[in-house]
Amino acid sequence: MVRAVSIAPGASVRAAIIASGILEEFPEIDLTRNRVGVYGKLTTLESLVENGDRVEIYRPLPLDPKQARRSRAAAAKKMR
Repeated sequence: MVRAVSIAPGASVRAAIIASGILEEFPEIDLTRNRVGVYGKLTTLESLVENGDRVEIYRPLPLDPKQARRSRAAAAKKMR
């Protein structure tokens, strides 16, 4: 989901997230647990954002990617 927000110069990642209103729409987002980043690079909530930055909130993976691949491979092997 992409949202454009206007914030004051020198605002933090946290301020940008709050200004977006995403926390009200998705109350399950917990900034004490979810990681954040700017353009795919992990950062802190206190980092400063610049004009045009894309702030991202990362959700935890529901399943370990390696385990998911093993499960798919095992299922495919049974189907043969």
